[in-house]
Amino acid sequence: MGLLDKLRGELVDIVEWIDHTRDTLVWRFPRYRNQIKNGAQLIVRPGQVAVFVHRGKLGDIFEPGHYKLTADNLPILSTLQGWKHGFDSPFKSEVYFVTTRQVTDLKWGTPNPIMLRDPEFGPIRLRAFGHYTLKATNPQALLEELVGTDATFEADEITELLRSIIGTAFADLIGESQIAALDLASKYQELSARLREKVVERVDDEYGLDIPQLFIVNISLPEEVEKALDTRTQMGVIGDMGRFQQYQMGRAMTAAAENPAGGGAAEGMGLGVGFAMASQMMHGAGQAAMTPGAAPPPPPSGAWHVASEGQTLGPFSQAQLADGIAQGKVTAATMVWTAGMAAWLPAGQVAQLAGHFGVSPPPPPPATPEAG
Repeated sequence: MGLLDKLRGELVDIVEWIDHTRDTLVWRFPRYRNQIKNGAQLIVRPGQVAVFVHRGKLGDIFEPGHYKLTADNLPILSTLQGWKHGFDSPFKSEVYFVTTRQVTDLKWGTPNPIMLRDPEFGPIRLRAFGHYTLKATNPQALLEELVGTDATFEADEITELLRSIIGTAFADLIGESQIAALDLASKYQELSARLREKVVERVDDEYGLDIPQLFIVNISLPEEVEKALDTRTQMGVIGDMGRFQQYQMGRAMTAAAENPAGGGAAEGMGLGVGFAMASQMMHGAGQAAMTPGAAPPPPPSGAWHVASEGQTLGPFSQAQLADGIAQGKVTAATMVWTAGMAAWLPAGQVAQLAGHFGVSPPPPPPATPEAG
C-alpha cells in the first residue's frame, strides 16, 4: 500500500449512524485518528439530526437527508475554523447524532406515599405509577445541559431525574385538585393531561426534551385502608344487619341439625342459637312498638337459666323457655334454674314449666267386635 492510500484510509468519507437500540438519545460519531475530508458524505436518517461541534462550540445542524460536506453547507463551522474561501484539506470536528423519535415504555412512580387531606376520610396516603414517552426537541440544549462530552447518552441516564420531576408535579397536582380519593379513578384521563403539562413546563426549555405522552395507570391507597373500604362496602351490600344475623343463625341451626356427629355439643349450639334468635326477634318487636320519647319496657319477669354441656345459657324469659320446649330444644330432663330455687332441677319437675310438657295419653281401647 502506498503512502497516498494509507493517508486516504485514515480519512473519514462517510458520516452516519445506524441505531440498533431503542433508548439511545445521543451518539457521538467515532473520529479516533481520523479526519473528515472535503466532500465527505453525511447521511442523516429519519428520526435523527446531526450536530457538528468544534472545540466545544456548537456548529451546523443537519436535518434528515443526504449531504456532501463542503464550505457551502458548513457556514458556521467555516467561520469557527477560519475558512475564508472554502477548504481543500481534511478537518477535525465532533459530530453528534441526536435521535428525535419517541423513546417509549418508560415508567414512573411515587417513591414514597403522598400525604393528602381527603374531604371524606381525613388525612390519607396515596401512591401512583404510570408510563410516559420521551423525545428530544432541542439538540443544542440537550447537548449543553445533559450530554457534555459523553460518547453516548442513554434514556436511562435521565429517567431518575424525570421520575423525580413527575413525582413532584403529581404531588402538586393532587394537592391542588382537591378531588376525593374515591373519585380519583374517574379522573385519570384529565389528571394525566394536566400532569403532562406541568412536567413539560419543567423540562422543555431547560433540557430540550418533550414528554409527548404521560399516563396515570393507578392511584392507590394503603393496604389497610383498602381493606377497611372493602369491609365498609360489604356492610353496605348486606344492608339490614339484624336480618343478616337472623339468616346466619338459621344457617347455623341447619348445619347443627345436619351434623349428628356433633352430639351434645351440636345440640347445645342449636339450643343457644335458637334462644338467641327468639330473644332477638322479641327485642326487635319491642323496639318496633316503642315510640320516640317513651320509656323502655320493663325487663321480663322470671329470668331462667339452662344448663347444656357444662355451660350456662340465658337468662331467658318464661315465654322464651316455653318456645324452646315447643321446638324440642328443651326437654323434661333439661336442667334449669331461676331465682328462688335451691338447686338445678330437671325442667319437667319444675311446677312453672311442667305444664308445658303435657301428659302422654293412655293406649287407645281395643276395637269392639262387629256383631255377626
